[in-house]
Amino acid sequence: MSLSARQASLLGSWLPGHEVVADLGWGLVGTTVLRVRHDGVDLVVKAGDDADAHIAREIRAHREWLAPLVARGRAPELRRADADAKLLVTRYLPGALVQDTPAEHEPSTYRGAGELLALLHDRIAVDDDGYGARLRDTVLTRLGRPHRIAPGILARLRAEVSGWPVPAARLVPTHGDWHPRNWLVHDGAVSMIDLGRAALRPPLTDLVRLASRQFRWDPALEAAHHEGYGGDPREPGPWRREWVAEAVGTATWALRVGDEPFEAHGHRMLAEAFPD
Repeated sequence: MSLSARQASLLGSWLPGHEVVADLGWGLVGTTVLRVRHDGVDLVVKAGDDADAHIAREIRAHREWLAPLVARGRAPELRRADADAKLLVTRYLPGALVQDTPAEHEPSTYRGAGELLALLHDRIAVDDDGYGARLRDTVLTRLGRPHRIAPGILARLRAEVSGWPVPAARLVPTHGDWHPRNWLVHDGAVSMIDLGRAALRPPLTDLVRLASRQFRWDPALEAAHHEGYGGDPREPGPWRREWVAEAVGTATWALRVGDEPFEAHGHRMLAEAFPD
């Protein structure tokens, strides 16, 4: 738990006399997440360090995209925010995290999550001529950073990515980290939390993390999510590019922050994309 002097002062002015109830942070990146109580109301405080790039994304998502979900009680309500100070306060949503509970294996959870995702994706849509080139360049940049990708895969990976087509893409508001760690279940309803990676992207990008894990456990989970969402937005060419980009991003980011299980997951995704 660590707030800068500026953040602590600002929070004190917003919520005088607040009580810290719990530290909800994951401990891998420089984001502080606290559950606090103020005037009898439970709230969540998020604060970023100097290197943080998540708080501004989350503030944008709250201000521009989440209104229909908040109105249904399915996303946190924004109370206060200061992008310059990298600080925001939301209403605490009741419920239990889905990850590592029986709800993670229930098709009804995925049907509800698909419905939520459709609401988010339906907010706006914009055409972006430069998306494909940015995706290619991002992957190549990540490959220039420290990583432990096997040389044989690396050579094939660089060759493929360098030759990727760079078509325009239709972008929608995406969660960016869409899987059960960021879902709550309360009284049978699914809610979304943690929009620190929210951005305009192709809709299929929100399925990559599910497809690499939970969809493999039981085809009924994938079918239920598609039912709730209203279809499957994946097309083969764009899907492979996003899969490869996610795999490289996972392997390189996880090495940087020291998350070995997540790094291994990235390597498994690469091995699947580039089999012997």
